[in-house]
Amino acid sequence: MNQTTITSAPVAIARSFLFVPANRPERLAKALSSCADAVVLDLEDSVPPQDKARAREAVARQWATVSSQSQSIVIRINPPQSEAGVADLAWLVKLKPCPVIMVAKADSASTLEQVHAICPGAPLLPLIESAQGYARLAEIAAAANVVRLVVGHIDFMVDIGIRCSSDQRELEALRFAVAIQTRLNNLAAAVDGVTVDVDDQELLRTDSLRALSFGFGAKLCIHPRQVETVHAAFAPSEAEVHWARRVLEGNRTAGGAAFKLDGRMVDVPVVLQAQRTLDRVRA
Repeated sequence: MNQTTITSAPVAIARSFLFVPANRPERLAKALSSCADAVVLDLEDSVPPQDKARAREAVARQWATVSSQSQSIVIRINPPQSEAGVADLAWLVKLKPCPVIMVAKADSASTLEQVHAICPGAPLLPLIESAQGYARLAEIAAAANVVRLVVGHIDFMVDIGIRCSSDQRELEALRFAVAIQTRLNNLAAAVDGVTVDVDDQELLRTDSLRALSFGFGAKLCIHPRQVETVHAAFAPSEAEVHWARRVLEGNRTAGGAAFKLDGRMVDVPVVLQAQRTLDRVRA
């Protein structure tokens, strides 16, 4: 599967990734009935060690039905270098069709190569959650079948020992680096981490708008009630859409030459910005 095919997969335009513990199949129906663009069956942090085998069995029993849903279905596996991750990889080859795989603690390209060797057709979503992952971000982003980079900022903070202020300015370098590697490798827009307070919708909106300001296109969610707020934050406002349409119309009239709109000069970079705004509407 080539990179063009990978980045055109439905998961490449998902705005929300809603986690469901794989050992709690009774929660799956609610997740699938939500408006989440992607549902993530989690085998990692939300599943205790003694329940991981049972979680895999639960996913396998439902896979034929689940994989036919309209949403993108993603499986988050344990770190491939861990005992649980090795077991996940041995089990994944039995799933047909091949799932989209979110790789926890993706610390190097070799980590992703392990997954790609087992499931060569699987689109990959590596989670950047450690100093090692940050240091090797370029090679991770360039690895085969990577669709989007995902920021796991909670684990990242723990690994490094960072204590963030409310605006998370301490993580700006991480998000900027992810944005740069996304562009250099022509990946789909990156995915930001979770907002752990599921009751604070204003905080969720602020976190989502921060992600958007870094060029990210999606966010991880841990409760169905977060999805609608995330979608609203990533959607352009009516004023932005109106402006973008006027820019593109002005560009057509000017035949691609620079022109003035509302007293401001409009040239190619502004036209591209307007086009991206309308692309967000279509997404």
